[in-house]
Parts: sequence; C-alpha cells; structure tokens
Amino acid sequence: MTVTYTSRVTTSRRVSNFLRLLARWRGSVYKLIWMNLLLFLLMYIFLAISYRYLMNEPARKVFEDIVVCCHKYANIIPVSFVLGFFVSIVMGRWWKQYLSIPWPDSIALLVSSSIHGADDRARAMRRTIMRYVCLCQVIVFTMISPSVKKRFPTYNQIIEAGLLLENEKIIIETLDVAFPYYPKHWMPIVWAASLVNRARRENKIRDDYAVKSIIDELNSFRGLCGFLLYYDWVSIPLVYTQVVTLATYSFFLVSVIGQQWIASPHSSTSDNVIFRYFPILTILQFFFYMGWLKVAESLINPFGEDDDDFELNWIIDRNLTVSYLIVDDMHQEHPQLIKDQYWDEIFPNELPYTDESKRPVPPEPSTAKLGISRHSMDDNKTLLKTNLLMMESTHSFISRSTSDPYAEEKDQVRSSAVTFNDNTMPSDSDRRIGSEMNILQPSPTSMNLEELIDQRNRERRERLRNRFLDMRSSHRPMNSQYILTVLRPPSAGSSHHTMIEEGEEEQEEKTPTSDVPNNKQEKTD
Repeated sequence: MTVTYTSRVTTSRRVSNFLRLLARWRGSVYKLIWMNLLLFLLMYIFLAISYRYLMNEPARKVFEDIVVCCHKYANIIPVSFVLGFFVSIVMGRWWKQYLSIPWPDSIALLVSSSIHGADDRARAMRRTIMRYVCLCQVIVFTMISPSVKKRFPTYNQIIEAGLLLENEKIIIETLDVAFPYYPKHWMPIVWAASLVNRARRENKIRDDYAVKSIIDELNSFRGLCGFLLYYDWVSIPLVYTQVVTLATYSFFLVSVIGQQWIASPHSSTSDNVIFRYFPILTILQFFFYMGWLKVAESLINPFGEDDDDFELNWIIDRNLTVSYLIVDDMHQEHPQLIKDQYWDEIFPNELPYTDESKRPVPPEPSTAKLGISRHSMDDNKTLLKTNLLMMESTHSFISRSTSDPYAEEKDQVRSSAVTFNDNTMPSDSDRRIGSEMNILQPSPTSMNLEELIDQRNRERRERLRNRFLDMRSSHRPMNSQYILTVLRPPSAGSSHHTMIEEGEEEQEEKTPTSDVPNNKQEKTD
C-alpha cells in the first residue's frame, strides 16, 4: 500500500514538518539503501585498515597515487546530470501509470440511470455488465502485477471470487487455445456491449443516446486497461537504465578510493583529523546519490510489491463492491425530497462557522489600494474635456440634421475650416467638468442617439423613394411596362418600408397590358 503522510504536513509550522518524517522506517530512504551503505562502509574501512597497517612503504606509495588520481578525476562522471533526467522520466511515468488505472464508477452511474426496471431481468443485466467490467480489470492486473497474480493464479480462483462463471471460462480458454499469443482482456467488454444492445432491443434502455454513452464509457475503460499493458510491455530503454546504474556505482567505487585519508603532502586532507577517522561528507553524498537511484528503482514499476507501489488488490475489491452498490442497491433510490434550509431566503448571505474568528475576509483585487498619481488625474481631465467637445459637436450635428435635409453637406463645409484646441475650447466646458471630474450624464429631455440616427436614415430612404417614383412617373411611356429595382443596404428599420414598396409594385403590375402584343407585332413587322 502506498505510504501516505499527508495528514502530517497539512499545515506548515515553525519547525519543518518534514523533520518529523525522517524518523519513519516504512517507505523510507534508509530501508532502500541500508544494505548498499553497509557494503560501502565495509569497503572503506577495509581499504583504510590495509593502508595504515598492512601495506609496506612501496605499496603505500602506489596507493597514495591512486587515491590522488581518483580524488582529482571523480567529478568527470556526470552522475548528478544522468540521475536527474532519469528520475524525472521515472516520476512522470509513475504518475501517468496511476492515471491510467480505470475506475468503473462512471459506467455504473450510466448503467443505473439508463437500464430501467426493477424485475430480475433488468437487475441481472445491470449486475452482469458491471461484473464484466471488473473482470476485464482483474485479467489485466494479473498480467502486470505479481501480487494480483499470486492472488488469482488461474481462472479457478477468479471463479471462486465470483467474477467469472464456468461457461465464460470455457469460452476464454477456447480462445486462448485458438489464439495463444494475444491477450483476451477485451472479451468481457465485448460481452458487456452485447448486453447493452440487448437491453435496448428489450426496451430496458429507452433511447439510443444512452446506448452510445454507455458504449463510449466501455471503450474508454478498455483503452485505459490497454494503456496499462503498454506500460508493462514498453519500459524505459535498457540503455538508459544501464548508463545510470554504471554511472552511479562506478562513481562510488571511485569515491571509496578517492575519499581515503593518506599521509601525503599532495593530499588536501592530510592534516584533517575528522576526515582521518570518519568520512561524514562522503556518507552524505552516498545517501543523496544512492537514494536518488533507489527512488527510480522503486517507482519504475509501481505494480510490484514495494512499500510505495499501488495496492491493486484493494482496488479490485473496492471496484466490485461499489459497482454492485450503484447498479443494484442504490438503483433509482434517493432520499426524501424536501425543502432546503434556505428555501425562503433563496440563498444564504453567510454560512455559519463553528468559530467566527476563523471566518475569512473577502479577497481584494490587486489594484484595490493603488493610488492615482497627479499626472494620471491631469490626463483624465484632458480626456474628459475632449469627450465633452465631441458630444457637443455630435449633438449640434444631429440637431441640424433633423431640421435640414442638406445638413450633412453643410456641416462638412463648416468643419473643414475649424480647428479645435485648448485655446478655442469653450469656457463653460471647464465649469461643467469641475475639480471632481464627475461622469457626464445625458439630459433626460434629449433623444437617444440611436433613435436619431434611425430617424435620419428613414428620412433619407423616404426622399430617395420619392425621387425614383417621380422619375418613373415623368419618364415612363404610356404603352410600356417595366419594373425599377432600387438597391439599398438592409437595416433593422427598413423591413416595413420594403413591404410597402413591394405592395405598390404588385398593384402596378396588375394594370392592363393589352397594348403589349401590338407592340411586339409592330417590332416583328
């Protein structure tokens, strides 16, 4: 089972919470590296005793040269670089493998809400579909996890657990003989999909969309089971694992020699008494690097029997129990429907707290206490003045446009000779703005700008229409008929006028056209 320590580190304290975790043994770094550390210390002690008491002078001279060489060139091995990348890859792969573990809860919810009926037939359909789903997961777990394989070594143990029937076992074993090189974990999902289709034919499922939703969830469950098999088949390349292992162990093989104390003038630690009797820094270095490697070794396959591996046997028991609970015991069941506590208030203003002093303060935006500089206030004042002039110019333009049909052309002529600046700005505008820069409000008696623009457009279309009607009545021959189409852009208010014009054109088309054949006869002659 995964070692959990979240409850110990929920709140940070003055003394680090991680220090209390150092005394734990299960899942700790001490449990992983104690054997390697013991071998490292035995080798170090053996070399130290041999140098000090067993070697003669020529042998000691050779050993000192080897120690100086190993100490000088030990850092050539890029152990930290190689280990860092390897552990990051293993950690990412470890978490992705956990996310690939399928859970049948969503399938159970869909089955319970879609397959209706309280009779034994509907109940058997719901329970059998979920049993097939859990059976697919068990077959996959037995292929990737030693602990699950020990629990279900053959199909007989799966039958004893209630996940497989005897007739279903015969079908699977027959296919295993016919196709021995391919896994059969997908067969229960096929059976579950067939049951869903049968429930639709028997009207246990009332619409095709529910069938599609259940089939999609079954496919997603099967896909996640396949991903678990892919992670088991395709490991991190063996070359990378070998490089990391060789780099780490060769580094410490060089370190156990290079970190020896020697009585040589070429050694920087010859006068250090602490380093002479116990290599404390070398032990810490071994802890870090070897612990790093052991972390990668324990997480590269999280379906094993390490302390931090996933507890797949617990997942099997949980999934089967929860699936049956959802589709059978809790099928179409819910608590009594009553009014909630805030029925009359619509929504609560504040939820109660056991300790009112723990009630949090509403968060403030990041610019809530940001002051406005004097330069920004001057810029805002200038901008408000410019907006005031534009609004007054627009108001005068609209006033002239509503009274004079040619106000637009006149206004263009007037504006071409006028230039606005700070000197020509009216003085009453400064008095309106004031020192507090109040927001401009339109007068309640003034018309809406959009209404004035629509009115102006309607008047313009009406003038154009009258002009074309006058032109048609004055230039049209008495014995000819034609239709004049006027193209104009569509607008929201033009639909009513378009209907009037179409009605008038239909009335004109109904006029007598007895002269038309005579005209055609004359043109033929």
